[in-house]
Amino acid sequence: MDMITRFAPSPTGLLHLGHAWSAVQTFEAARRQGGRVLLRMEDIDTERCRPEFDAAILEDMTWLGLEWDGPVRRQSEHFDAYAGVLNHLEEAGLVYPCFCTRKQIIAEVTAAGSAPHGPLGLIYPGTCRALSPGERSERIDAGENHAWRLDWAEAARRTGPLTWHDQTRGTITADPAIAGDVVLARKDTPASYHVAVTHDDHLQGVTLVTRGEDLFEATHVHRLLQAVMGWDVPDYHHHGLLAGPDGKRFAKRDKSVTLASYREAGLSPVDVIAMAQDLAEAS
Repeated sequence: MDMITRFAPSPTGLLHLGHAWSAVQTFEAARRQGGRVLLRMEDIDTERCRPEFDAAILEDMTWLGLEWDGPVRRQSEHFDAYAGVLNHLEEAGLVYPCFCTRKQIIAEVTAAGSAPHGPLGLIYPGTCRALSPGERSERIDAGENHAWRLDWAEAARRTGPLTWHDQTRGTITADPAIAGDVVLARKDTPASYHVAVTHDDHLQGVTLVTRGEDLFEATHVHRLLQAVMGWDVPDYHHHGLLAGPDGKRFAKRDKSVTLASYREAGLSPVDVIAMAQDLAEAS
């Protein structure tokens, strides 16, 4: 089987040095194994993603000398496919509508004397899981705002124990309980990251998922979705994240220095990649 990996940025801002490092890790993995690299724009957040950032990513990738294989896949063009996944899970009884607001969820867990947090954030207490089918239908028909959550316990009961292979950590036993009943779709976002990424990795024949270690815990959820959907399971490589001199990892929200600014300052792609390498070795 040919090795296929992917670089999958979100066009919600300009790429920074951390993105360059992730891209280099992806392309080097493909070169080592004689494989191919796909470029995917994970732009399901239609409010924050912008065409100008999409174009800037393509410019940055070209400037770095990283050539991808085949056409760019943009997730915003495939919401119908992700809706099909949700329909399948609904018919299988593995998702349910949740009418709770975040404020209500926080109030409920606080009243219970605990506020359980997992590595992916606040764990939903399962309030709406107990609603009857009739009440669910009535509230949806009434136009009440809702999200769709995965009933992880029922899904895990059907699949039994699951594992995946991480190229750094070895065989990992999936533990979807750490995320609880995660949201798979909202009114303003028809598909979550979990649905879109696992769907696309299977559809595109990805055999190696190369991404930052900040997404390691999400793989517990992804492995469960792969099992209930009958999707292929790729290998994973979760690489380390770059941090600046202040010890903080590079992030768009912190307005980290962009690749475009390095380019405008006269640095070459070799300079930028070497800078990323030095920071990685210092981490």
